[in-house]
Amino acid sequence: MAGTEKKIQPVIIKRSKKGGGHGHHGGAWKIAYADFVTAMMAFFLLMWLLASTSKADLQGIAEHFSSPLQVAFLGGQGVGDSSSVVKGGGEDATRTAGLTRRSEVDAAKRAPSVRSQPEAQQRIWEAQAKRIRVRVAEALEKNPRLRELRSQVRMDMTADGLRIQIMDDQSRPMFDSGSPVVKPYMRDLLREIAQVLNDVDARIALIGHTDATPYAGGERGYSNWELSVDRANASRRELVHAGLDERKVLRVVGLAEMVPYQGAQPFDAINRRIAIVVMNKAAEGRILVGGDLQASDGEEFERLLHKNGHAGAASAGADGPVKPRP
Repeated sequence: MAGTEKKIQPVIIKRSKKGGGHGHHGGAWKIAYADFVTAMMAFFLLMWLLASTSKADLQGIAEHFSSPLQVAFLGGQGVGDSSSVVKGGGEDATRTAGLTRRSEVDAAKRAPSVRSQPEAQQRIWEAQAKRIRVRVAEALEKNPRLRELRSQVRMDMTADGLRIQIMDDQSRPMFDSGSPVVKPYMRDLLREIAQVLNDVDARIALIGHTDATPYAGGERGYSNWELSVDRANASRRELVHAGLDERKVLRVVGLAEMVPYQGAQPFDAINRRIAIVVMNKAAEGRILVGGDLQASDGEEFERLLHKNGHAGAASAGADGPVKPRP
């Protein structure tokens, strides 16, 4: 029986691992790492741009999104147009007082120092004038009563500053006929303008104009000269009554019919107007030393005469029929 016994052989089990300890784990980690590196690069790029952009440009970008009407009304070279052109304090990115681009620093070094201050003042003034134009336009648009007067308000830039002209219309005059009494809607308009002008660092001049119709029946020689001055002064009183600091008013004059807006039609209602000139610093300085406005109305009048070929506009009504003063 012993011969018939079978010898039991041990069972050997071999376990094998698939892949080694340093085998392939897939590519998901590479995608995550690439996203992380990209995000960090974008973050440092953003920080570098913020550090190298001037304070004025940053403020201009911010104000564009807070006041989109400025671009809508005035346009501009881009969304970075800033309403404040005062630059920061140096090109060192570690300074907190503000930054300027290196190109701006180099340009300032190349420019003559005697010209840098007037140019800076002019840029500040232009930005301020833009804000005034936008705010006046917004005031006309928001007030339903004044919205009808938009066509009678003209704004343009002159060498002396921003000129706001309020024109008469044949069916909607700004004053009573032959009188300096202000119409109610003219009073409302002047009050809105006063609020805008009181918030800017500038002085103003008021200029009254009439058309060429002679003033009939005036006592003791009362004429278009007196009427234009009285209307300009009545406008000044309305502005001051609405809250304008009276020290901002530097000049009140009347030019009668001598400077028509429409030289070819001296009797047109559009020639009857009040001009409010928001003066820049150069014009203000000339007035304070006894001078006159640089882009004087007399020069503008001569230009209009030559343009329209109407050399007798100033005295066109002298030989015509004397009509009731509109």
